[in-house]
Amino acid sequence: MNPGLPVKALQKLVSLERLAFAAIAIAILLRIFSLGSREFWYDEVLSLLLSTGQRSAYQTPTSLPIPLAEYTSLLNLPIESSLQDIVLTFKNLLLSLLQGEPHPPIFFLSQHFWLRLFGNTEAAMRSLNLIFSIAAIFSGYSLGKVVLNHRSGLLLAAFIGINPYYLFHSLNVRMYAPLVLWTTLSATALLHLIKSYEYKPSIELAEHWTIPNTSSRKSHSSVITQDLAVSVINQQNNSPTKTVQHLWLWDILLIGSVTAGLLTFYFYGYWVITLAVLALYLDRKNGWQHSLRLATGVVITTPWLLWGGLKQIRNADLNRFGADKGLITAFLNHLQGLLSTLGTNLLLGDWVSSLPTASVVLAGCLVIALIITCILGLWRKCDRQNLFMALILGILPLLLGLAVDIITQKYTLGFGWGRTMIIILPGCLLLFVMWLEKAVNSQWRTFLASSLLMLYLAIAIGDFSLRQRSVFHPIADLVTQQINQPTLIAMNSKAWGHVMRLAYYIPPEANVMLLAQHPKKLADALEKVLNDENKKYDRVVWLDSGNPLWSRLKTTAEITTAQEKIQQVLAQKFSLQQSRNLKGTMDLDDFNIKLYIRSIAK
Repeated sequence: MNPGLPVKALQKLVSLERLAFAAIAIAILLRIFSLGSREFWYDEVLSLLLSTGQRSAYQTPTSLPIPLAEYTSLLNLPIESSLQDIVLTFKNLLLSLLQGEPHPPIFFLSQHFWLRLFGNTEAAMRSLNLIFSIAAIFSGYSLGKVVLNHRSGLLLAAFIGINPYYLFHSLNVRMYAPLVLWTTLSATALLHLIKSYEYKPSIELAEHWTIPNTSSRKSHSSVITQDLAVSVINQQNNSPTKTVQHLWLWDILLIGSVTAGLLTFYFYGYWVITLAVLALYLDRKNGWQHSLRLATGVVITTPWLLWGGLKQIRNADLNRFGADKGLITAFLNHLQGLLSTLGTNLLLGDWVSSLPTASVVLAGCLVIALIITCILGLWRKCDRQNLFMALILGILPLLLGLAVDIITQKYTLGFGWGRTMIIILPGCLLLFVMWLEKAVNSQWRTFLASSLLMLYLAIAIGDFSLRQRSVFHPIADLVTQQINQPTLIAMNSKAWGHVMRLAYYIPPEANVMLLAQHPKKLADALEKVLNDENKKYDRVVWLDSGNPLWSRLKTTAEITTAQEKIQQVLAQKFSLQQSRNLKGTMDLDDFNIKLYIRSIAK
């Protein structure tokens, strides 16, 4: 049996263009149908709190219970009765970003205005990033087309759209979906501007119309080609207005996307450097003009950088990026960060939050093997310019981040499961598209493209359908079984993401008080509250977080001792009625929930 037959059959059954169109359509539909399919995770509810402009009103829980509804009100816009109130909300939003928030303002400002229009439901809050991500897909098409051709544009758009990691962040109320848009849009605009400076002599234009005649017809062919070339040049010169408008459009898009990117994520600065290198590589003669455009985008952001950016850096918790002093340990950690970033962005997607480190590193090794295959294939085809272009767009930002980490002795590269380097995604996928177009035999091209798209689709659908993403809904259901009964929630975490998710999912009309304390202090605070005869609770819901975040206990013995003390306190007046373990996609979502009912006999 000929092993090439299935490949040829697939090629006849569906063209590469149709395959890409189908993948793009599926990518868009997946986003639309999954808008409200999962809970807000930790960082998303913080984005909501910041977007309402009420971050400054948040108070860390004390040793006394507080009505949970007071926190719920912070997740809505404040009551505004005048334009002055609206301006005050806007001001509070900007000021709150300076209180330890490490990200620039544009994402939170856009979410703030979106919140005013559509409310704070999961689907409403995520819909803005849905729009940004769809725009990024079409921008990816433009990038692939300007680099190669129409089919390459469709393939790049399909890979960006179906990529599991970008699909996850497209439905995540954080700044990474628009970041990919500003990345693809700026690269597309720069390449269009570079191409507009290319001068093609008439002899190059004539090659398209050269008639392969014998020597007796050579002079006649030369006259025809020269006439055609002159006609084309004259036609181009007769439409200066269109050319000027074309250039102005790409100027605005380049400057605008650079500005938006820097005001969305500070690590976008790596991408601005990458664009400058690309401009020098492809068009050194006009490099100063391209550099001026990039510099304009940087200058526009300068007022915020000087006023807000410096304050954010001073208030930021940079210790979480701390590095070990040992040379070998530092090398291994940097290598792990590099491999994890590649494996997460280009293969695993959000599954990374549930997989062991070894699996993520292995995925990174597989991605590097694919990248090396693409490099060797393009090198053998002598397509050096396209190869270096893709490497600049895909690998250079990663190397810049690695170099800065080594110099500053920090580990930012792999932080947040690789999301800080999501700007490498379009360039790396462009490298793969180039390889398919230039180095892969046509009979295998459709098979390989469809295989990767199917792999991406399986990973993405599995992520959304097989993993538990509902943790606080069961807590809310338990609390609202007796919605009018006085209920105390005792939680061993003061992390504001945990507090605000409780406030978001438990209805404000529920008669609920919250006691959130450090794990070591919760038992004493709970005992004092329960002994207060002026405040009687019919029920106590004990939430034992597997990751209290900023107040973790260091040893298993400490954890066990803290849990036993709480059990002893509750056993004095309450009886255990229900117990359940809740697990999400990360350890921040791991809870043991226990419902205690007041015992009359006791």
